[in-house]
Amino acid sequence: MITLAHLSDIHLAPLPPVRARDLMNKRITGFLNWKLKRERTLDGEGLTRLVRHMREQNPDFTVVTGDLVNLALDAEYNTTHNWLETVGPPEQVCLCPGNHDAYLPGQLARGMDRWGGYVRGETLDPSDFPFVRRVGDVAIISCNSAVPTLPWVAAGRFEQDQADRLARCLELLGDGGYFRVVLIHHPPNQEQAHPRLGLYGARLFRKAVADHGAELILHGHTHQSSIFAIPGPNGDVPVVGVAAAGAAQGDTGGHDPARYNLFSIQRLGTAWQCTLREFGFQRLSPDIVLRLSLRIY
Repeated sequence: MITLAHLSDIHLAPLPPVRARDLMNKRITGFLNWKLKRERTLDGEGLTRLVRHMREQNPDFTVVTGDLVNLALDAEYNTTHNWLETVGPPEQVCLCPGNHDAYLPGQLARGMDRWGGYVRGETLDPSDFPFVRRVGDVAIISCNSAVPTLPWVAAGRFEQDQADRLARCLELLGDGGYFRVVLIHHPPNQEQAHPRLGLYGARLFRKAVADHGAELILHGHTHQSSIFAIPGPNGDVPVVGVAAAGAAQGDTGGHDPARYNLFSIQRLGTAWQCTLREFGFQRLSPDIVLRLSLRIY
């Protein structure tokens, strides 16, 4: 059995010192949003406890589906690299980027350079995404939907060239008998289509899965716990979102308190079984509890 942990939307707090010249761009809107709202609802006080609780479950591997930072400052990339080391070594942890990680043109590349092995794996060609990490019979395929956008826009983009590479990865890993877990920050569900927040190119993502299959898709971005499904060649493929790991306990601005998901994956004969357990804070309690246990595959 392989145990896979899933965190997302870390929004590591507090912000490092911000210079006036850092705000002469889109960051000014994010900074104001942080000061007026997110500094309270994403205070990160429970993040250390949440990660400690998750590590006590001894997962074989941990995935993080983006938004590690807030304003894509160089200092934030350094801090989040140090935070990733508390989650685990690069051999046991990988991530896909979120829109905050690519807040300004060129910044995602700086973040990826700093994160090193956490955003590296097997690839089909020199392109960074998708990359593959294999853990026993489980193959984790990390995609990238993070692109710089205009102020007040948090949408993602998934284009044809990446869709073609994803399709090929799914085909090869499916032929190899792997349980395929696809990571993407923005949810690929039709229900989440939104001109300011959604995923442009979601149809390309869904077509790759519909044509070649996957066993599980994990995302973040919404700061909500959710379970959807999209079509695959042999039935529906579960799509699971997780609440923001950096969320405050209590006043979360309408979002769920901080949580993480734990998936137990095993092969039974020629079939797969996957059970989801969701752990996290309650709105009116400081305790981390098992909130949900559900067989999804």
